[in-house]
Amino acid sequence: MRKLLFLSISLVLATITAISQTKDISLDDIFKSRTFFPKGVYGLNPMNDGMTYCIQQGDSVNVYEYETGNYVRTIVIRQELIPEGDTVPIPLSGFSFSQDESKMLIPVNTEYIYRYSSASDFYIWDIRQKKLSTLTYGEKKQRLADFSPGGTKIAFVRDNNLFVTDLEQNTEYQVTHDGKQNEIINGTTDWVYEEEFAITKGFEWSPDGSYIAFYRFDESEVKEFSMTEWGALYPAEYRFKYPKAGEDNSLVTIHIYNVKTQQIIPVDIGPETDQYIPRIHWTKSPDKLVVLRLNRLQNKMDMLLVDANSGNSELIYHEVSNYYIEESHYDNIIFIDNNRFLTTSERSGYYHIYLNTIDRSARGIQLTSGNWDVTDVYGYDKANGLVWFRAATSSPINREIWTVDLKGKTKKVSREEGTHSPRFSATYMYYINSFSDANTPPVITVNKPNGRVIRTLEDNSKLREVATEYSFSKKEFFTFITSEGIELNGWQILPPGFDPRNEYPVLMAVYGGPGSQTVTNAWSAGDIAWYQMLAQKGYIIASVDNRGTGARGEEFKKMTYLQLGKYETIDQIEAAKYLAAKSYVDPDRIGIWGWSYGGYMSTLCITKGADIFSMAIAVAPVTNWRYYDNIYTERFMQKPQDNPSGYDDNSPINHVDKLEGKYLLIHGTGDDNVHVQNSMDLISALVKANKQFDMFLYPNKNHGIYGGNTRQHLYTMLTEFILKNL
Repeated sequence: MRKLLFLSISLVLATITAISQTKDISLDDIFKSRTFFPKGVYGLNPMNDGMTYCIQQGDSVNVYEYETGNYVRTIVIRQELIPEGDTVPIPLSGFSFSQDESKMLIPVNTEYIYRYSSASDFYIWDIRQKKLSTLTYGEKKQRLADFSPGGTKIAFVRDNNLFVTDLEQNTEYQVTHDGKQNEIINGTTDWVYEEEFAITKGFEWSPDGSYIAFYRFDESEVKEFSMTEWGALYPAEYRFKYPKAGEDNSLVTIHIYNVKTQQIIPVDIGPETDQYIPRIHWTKSPDKLVVLRLNRLQNKMDMLLVDANSGNSELIYHEVSNYYIEESHYDNIIFIDNNRFLTTSERSGYYHIYLNTIDRSARGIQLTSGNWDVTDVYGYDKANGLVWFRAATSSPINREIWTVDLKGKTKKVSREEGTHSPRFSATYMYYINSFSDANTPPVITVNKPNGRVIRTLEDNSKLREVATEYSFSKKEFFTFITSEGIELNGWQILPPGFDPRNEYPVLMAVYGGPGSQTVTNAWSAGDIAWYQMLAQKGYIIASVDNRGTGARGEEFKKMTYLQLGKYETIDQIEAAKYLAAKSYVDPDRIGIWGWSYGGYMSTLCITKGADIFSMAIAVAPVTNWRYYDNIYTERFMQKPQDNPSGYDDNSPINHVDKLEGKYLLIHGTGDDNVHVQNSMDLISALVKANKQFDMFLYPNKNHGIYGGNTRQHLYTMLTEFILKNL
């Protein structure tokens, strides 16, 4: 007994000594001084010549050479941007060029609407004449202002209608007239298209500027959702159209505006109205438009080739899936010439690139192949006949840069093992690469097409020194086999001075949603410092990618189809049991936390896995998929009318009676994405089951729960709850 006591005392003293030599991480370090935030290179815009780029630096926009980094010229300085009749220059916080780079659109007084959408006042800067003018006519802000290809006109949206300003004639004319809030939308998209298809710009100029193709949404039959806005004596109510699973969508049509004749032609997209139009693309031909048509279940996709003069369409491509078609398909359509175009597909079981023809003479020639996924397609280098892409070839946790020619010959360009994120010059003669791995913050370099580094823009050497100074523990990867024979990937961070003879509590971090990954060989700028802080306090931090996550082929990702939450929860419980079996883990102190889909998962784990998890935190969780929007939910679950058990069997609301551990529930009341309704109904179920829990609401905060001191307040609460209950 005396020998064991001596050993225990020695272990404690050793741990205290190791921790005492570590500089403590504080929440102030993380959120106020941002000590651990990596530096980046932001706002860089490739110029047409392919040799230079421009970047905003303070109050000026300057041009530099890729090759040398030498300064070339200044495009504009803020002091030049003084409106007529004023003495104060406008703010210079963003801009876009006309196609010939002779003019700039500069937004000011921007107001955000939802996650991606905003409205602004716009100014036009003529670079050659050094003249500033306003786009705005009247008091209302504009949306999505965009130059025509020739730079002589600008299209934009105001009051749900599409407008065009002729810069040469200094006139504005209205294209549509029926726009109305919460009823008719022209030229932009409704809430659910913005959130799930990631599009707000609902119009596109043709290559020669002769036509504008645009969306029209009739959302009059879509049910409204209301949110209370707190702060005034009498709180206001905000109402917007939100189609939940199984409910009616907007009726979406596509139209083509002939700029010369000012006539609007409806596009033939078929007789079905309960469908989606996730993208429109002009081809290389100025009078040929492609419309993507997707059925409501999102397992059948058509490409329609449309004649801009008549609106008539013909089918040129058809894709079918036994599950669902990935949304990334929509942005990976690249037209090479008047006949050939690239697409991506999972038809082989993995995500790969295919070459197709409009005349259908060549149908789906597979350019890339292998038991790995293409994750990004960057574009086509016409001069060298190469398609640039990124893939998880060596491992699902890595991302490498590759090229493939139109005969299927591939070449790996990147060299280091980890995660590469390139941004290309206009002619693909250079690319700016951000490289990191799990324990190396981003290194940003200028590279040649063969991968050779020309120069370094940012190496984050100071952050590396800070990580050493604060004794960051190494993030280590591991794999394990579940009881069902499934190999899962994970990572862990061990406390400084880790001693395998001790027992440590474990906090698991989870997201787990379809196609996502938390286990990647990349620097995590988000929560890495917070996890290191918790590790300093004696916690093991771990994360595991369950079935349903990405970069491991279609079968692994889509096996959760129709049963969201079932297999993901099984795998997270198995991961917790795997960790609990380690001699250095305290099996009675395993917690889990997550946000959004991760909050859904952590809530299922603390209920279905009550025998293994002693604590859980859920931030902004979905608690019943019936409450979430129909595009996302039905993609994976079909309609609740057709799959009721899929919705109900894995709703946390139906498992609250199993809760035994400590549970913290957090939500923003202004969350337009995952409505606070999810948490309110979960609260009712917990109360009915007589289950005690902790909760906190952030008034008027959206799904991100940020602004002012909010984020630090949130993480203070998370930290204190963990320290007290795990």
